[in-house]
Amino acid sequence: MIEVGEYRVKEGLYYTKDHEWVQVLEDGTVLVGISDYAQKELGDLAYVELPDVGSELSKGDVLCELESVKAVSEVYAPVGGEVVEVNEELEDSPEVLNEDPYENWIVKLKPSNLDEELKELMDAKAYAEYLESL
Repeated sequence: MIEVGEYRVKEGLYYTKDHEWVQVLEDGTVLVGISDYAQKELGDLAYVELPDVGSELSKGDVLCELESVKAVSEVYAPVGGEVVEVNEELEDSPEVLNEDPYENWIVKLKPSNLDEELKELMDAKAYAEYLESL
């Protein structure tokens, strides 16, 4: 784990400038979640609107909406692909994203162009440096 001020950045993940993370699994699917920075900026999460399983997303499409006491925020797809699973625990317990944003993913995607799209994301070190610039 890399510490950047009050924020934690988990190594081994890929990050976007919008504070989503991607974890590539052994079977070629990816988990998508939000970073520690994102959950702290959002505040206490009250509701997560999950996408439908089977949805096709392009990189940059709205993946889901997170509702907190402060605002409603959109989470964007860091890579394109098909939604193959959603974290149903979030429907009843959205606060788990606040408790540990790296252990609690939002969706699992079957990516359509992973190798190319990963090149456009940051590794943990680059993301930590990006956070320092904010």
